[in-house]
Amino acid sequence: MARTLLRAPGRAADPGPTERGNRELPTGERLPAARCLNRCATQAMHALGLLLLCSAYLQGGYHKLRDFNGAIAEMQHFGLEPAAPMAAAVIVLELGAAGMVLGGWHRWLGAMALAAFTLLASFVANRFWAVEPAARFMVENAFFEHLGLAGGLLLVAWHDLRERHGR
Repeated sequence: MARTLLRAPGRAADPGPTERGNRELPTGERLPAARCLNRCATQAMHALGLLLLCSAYLQGGYHKLRDFNGAIAEMQHFGLEPAAPMAAAVIVLELGAAGMVLGGWHRWLGAMALAAFTLLASFVANRFWAVEPAARFMVENAFFEHLGLAGGLLLVAWHDLRERHGR
């Protein structure tokens, strides 16, 4: 009764699509925003998002592979010894785990490996608390950007595990 009194004159008793919400509508009758979302949320967008998320690892692994001596020097710069095996392990991790994420083979495991690597590397390479104040902003910014990247990878792992277990 209260809904009838509050309804604008000339309005039908059955609420329209905007009042019912998208969940109750058949797929063909969804609102324009939902149709747009369905068009945008495609496999191509998913693949592009994963590619962008993995791009730093693909680029880093590729450049370390091309300039292995530079990769060794980087490991030595951060005090990681033995430098050559560490550099090789980082290359395998960056390229292999990124390939797992992009290819979908144990995507959750590849994403977790990259997230753990990113967190560890941030604490090794972006120790903003130990940098002189003049350079602190850039290092601190890089540290928190890497935390965000690790968070995105954790979400990829979570989503993949949920999808595998049907939840």
